[in-house]
Amino acid sequence: MRRLALVTLALLLTAVSCKRKETTETATAFKPLVVGMELAYPPFETINSQGAPAGVSVDLAGALGEYLHRPVRIENIPFTGLIPSLLTGKIDLIISSMTDTPGREKTIAFSDPYLSIGLAVLAGTKSGLTGTMKPGDLDQPGRTLAVRQGTTAQAWAADHLKEAKVLVLDKESSAVMEVVQGKADGFLYDQMSVWKNHQEHPAETITLLQPLQRESWAIGMRPDEKELREQVNAFIKVFRASGGFERLGDRYLKDQKEAFAKASIPFYF
Repeated sequence: MRRLALVTLALLLTAVSCKRKETTETATAFKPLVVGMELAYPPFETINSQGAPAGVSVDLAGALGEYLHRPVRIENIPFTGLIPSLLTGKIDLIISSMTDTPGREKTIAFSDPYLSIGLAVLAGTKSGLTGTMKPGDLDQPGRTLAVRQGTTAQAWAADHLKEAKVLVLDKESSAVMEVVQGKADGFLYDQMSVWKNHQEHPAETITLLQPLQRESWAIGMRPDEKELREQVNAFIKVFRASGGFERLGDRYLKDQKEAFAKASIPFYF
């Protein structure tokens, strides 16, 4: 009888343990995945005419949520506030066209990269900068280069521009206007944004798309979220293999892809 009682107790404990694990997994599955991004960077992160989040990163977050069987909630946060929001638990992930850099890796973890891009220059037509420009041509006395605060362009400028004046601004639009109005010789930003801004100001700007450096965008998360990181990496692999990134590129970036192909400039997810 004693042996029977012990066996029964063991079976009960096993059942309770399995039920607890099942309950925990179910709760996680239906827990919202809170994704932080700054909705001020079309066509990757923006707000549509109905006032809802839209763009490449929004669709990517939605696909990730479907893969994890979790609803997604987007939090619109200034770019410089994304990492603090992640570390304090306000958000679960950062999907905001963020470059994986050694400096950021000291604070947060990154997924495998999902997009490769280059740092380029939107130059003023009267700046004297041309398509044959070398990085050293930027660092000249009397030159003014605009960068956006908190970006890899700001870090590159700090490392490479010793003679030129560096103008650090909060918004992309403000930096572009500095170039358009002739107050800055160039704006250092990613190739796609440089191309897009030139389309909007073709008479006042030229594009210098040969990259100053190559960069990779990745999804940011807390370093202790190892299981989530494995899940995100598995999703990226499956999404790429199924043509998901190609579809996003064709939907949102078709003109850029064609222009870059004509200029023999690599552009790929």
